[in-house]
Amino acid sequence: MPLPFLTADRAFDTQADDVALPFDDHDQWRRPYRPGPWRVGAAAVLLLLASFVLIAAMIIAFAGALAGAGVFSLLGAVVIGAALRLLRMGVWVSRHGLRRVAFFTTSTMQWSRTSELRTVQQPVRWLGLPRTVQGQALVVARQGGPLTLLTDRNADFLSRPEAFDRAADTVEAWGAEYRNA
Repeated sequence: MPLPFLTADRAFDTQADDVALPFDDHDQWRRPYRPGPWRVGAAAVLLLLASFVLIAAMIIAFAGALAGAGVFSLLGAVVIGAALRLLRMGVWVSRHGLRRVAFFTTSTMQWSRTSELRTVQQPVRWLGLPRTVQGQALVVARQGGPLTLLTDRNADFLSRPEAFDRAADTVEAWGAEYRNA
């Protein structure tokens, strides 16, 4: 006998529309799309690993080896930081410009320094790995050469082509609105 489980706003077993997040204040940095399931899943696995490492640190501390407990506590904090940074990765927009957050670097460019945002077919990296496959990429043309912002094969959009199209259109709309402003 199937039981209908309900969430706060919809039935559990129905397919929800993946709508973009609302933007209230255009001066604040916002990601114009939701993080994908691959990115959230990887961060969840890292947080699970961090919990085991921190439990090990607690056991080591109760055993009396405080130096080892400190090392494992530090390792747990590094893993938690990596999971949070993984969730923060992506493209962020505001009225001031475009921000690309990678794992180790963050680059920001003003809208006035971008000349064109467009979606192109090109070889893209699959989940950020060295292997390339044919896919779509959102590319920004700038003075230093083109920069790939989003691909349909990264951790946010793998197997979600409609979410990639919506995110690319949203970033292009932000660029069209604020590039000449």
